[in-house]
Amino acid sequence: MATVAAPADKRFRRAQVKPTRKRHVGAKQVWVIAKLTMVLAVALYGGWRGTALVLGAPALQVSRITVRGNHRLSTGEVLAIVDGLHGRNILTVSLGEWQQRLLASPWVEAAVLRRVLPSRVDVVVRERRPIGIGRLGSTLYLVDAAGVVIDEYGPNYAEFDLPIIDGLTGRPSDTSSAIDEGRARLASRVLAALEARPDIAKRVSQIDVTDSHDAVVLLEGDTAMLRLGSEEFVERIQEYLDLGAALRERVADIDYVDLRFDDRLYVRPVKK
Repeated sequence: MATVAAPADKRFRRAQVKPTRKRHVGAKQVWVIAKLTMVLAVALYGGWRGTALVLGAPALQVSRITVRGNHRLSTGEVLAIVDGLHGRNILTVSLGEWQQRLLASPWVEAAVLRRVLPSRVDVVVRERRPIGIGRLGSTLYLVDAAGVVIDEYGPNYAEFDLPIIDGLTGRPSDTSSAIDEGRARLASRVLAALEARPDIAKRVSQIDVTDSHDAVVLLEGDTAMLRLGSEEFVERIQEYLDLGAALRERVADIDYVDLRFDDRLYVRPVKK
């Protein structure tokens, strides 16, 4: 049998080369991915390590705290509240948490804490200002313009020459937590108006706001109750001071004087 030589088919040769080329490209891609993974791992480790070093750096630990704005509270008292800040990392410590601790003090109305790199925290406080001595039940308390109880009144607050405020709560047996906001606002408005007339303000010894629309005032050394309503407090007290002597000539023992009406006043004698 004769042997016939058939020419090689180039298509078969290409078919043999293609798989080899595919295997070469695939291996290269795997190597590239492996290198990228290694680079990423190194970068992540470096970032983590760098962050750990920064967070643990002694230079960034809070070492100094300054205090401003305090008057009644001593600097030492404020520092005692935020003493736990010392040694904390200044970049990560939650200042809001320590702000809330300051606000828990009855004397602190507002507080701001600010980071000052590398290791200082500035604390600025605004203290509550007592406007009167609220009689709550049988106990006296310093209260501010919003009716917030600051502290129990005692010999340690003797420097506060403030009027006693009655009627802040619904019932005489109510505690400080039951202060009525409307009554507190009325007392605050009376005292704010009196600030313009210190000569009259120093004569006011008591304010009763049991009726949130009618402030009743007692003057030092005078037993007559002055019903002032809800406005023109200073003007109405001045009217009574101008007419007081004449009124006493007519009524020796006055229970109260109603000054709420512009064109007239009513005088009620003490019932015998």
